[in-house]
Amino acid sequence: MGKFKKGGKKEVPQVSTSSLPDIVYMLIFFFMITTSMRDVELKVKTAMPKADQIAKLEKKALVSSIYIGPPRDAKLGTESRIQLNDQFARPDDIADWVLQEREARNEADRPLLTTALKVHKETRMGVVTDVKQELRKVGAFRINYTTLKGSALEN
Repeated sequence: MGKFKKGGKKEVPQVSTSSLPDIVYMLIFFFMITTSMRDVELKVKTAMPKADQIAKLEKKALVSSIYIGPPRDAKLGTESRIQLNDQFARPDDIADWVLQEREARNEADRPLLTTALKVHKETRMGVVTDVKQELRKVGAFRINYTTLKGSALEN
């Protein structure tokens, strides 16, 4: 029978780092694919009101947003303005914008398009009413008011 030595120091082998760059590239690729960048640069303030009875939209890809609020740049005044995509607009421009949004979508998804109104909490309702009238003219009847979760009585 052979003899076994039980004494002596045993060294811990070094950790192999040869696969580390592969792991880093996989993580970078994963985050690049799953992260969505903001499409629109906001030019208006959007401190949205709070509500306690809210429901989440299911297909955000079928939502087009209209931003209404005072401009971020104080040089443009304090009156509420309408923003469509990356530019300010008048209520008359909404019909053309809705038609462009419809044309950019698949024909099967067009009836499911929802227009989200992201309105600053201190905006006068007259501007919102003008926007809703223009949406009615082009048959955009699916309207969503975007709010924050919380009590409406809170600040």
